[in-house]
Amino acid sequence: MVKTHGLSHVALSVVDLDRSLAFYRSVFGVREYFRNESTVQVLGPGQFDVLAFEKRPSGAGIPGGIIHFGFRLIKPEDIDVAIAAVESAGGTVVSRGEFGPALPYAFIRDPDGYEIEIWFE
Repeated sequence: MVKTHGLSHVALSVVDLDRSLAFYRSVFGVREYFRNESTVQVLGPGQFDVLAFEKRPSGAGIPGGIIHFGFRLIKPEDIDVAIAAVESAGGTVVSRGEFGPALPYAFIRDPDGYEIEIWFE
């Protein structure tokens, strides 16, 4: 087994680099650290998290076998704040509920249509 820091990054095909940056910055607090004409890379929210937005409109929102990716909340009561941030930033809520008492979740879609799970456990 090789030791790693965990899953280091996810690269997403997007229609509009600035729209994607604005959504993930508003909802998850990511910070831009690299940009060129076809790519924006962001850090956060976790210490080693990297998201890369690749301008590829024809592939945007097409999961290619990946169903969703997720962000785990620090506090369960933040689910309502997260949902409000998603809607304010142009995302949509697909579903929400609880896996059990005080274990809330929401499945949302970003502006390109990628499904994201926000949950607490």
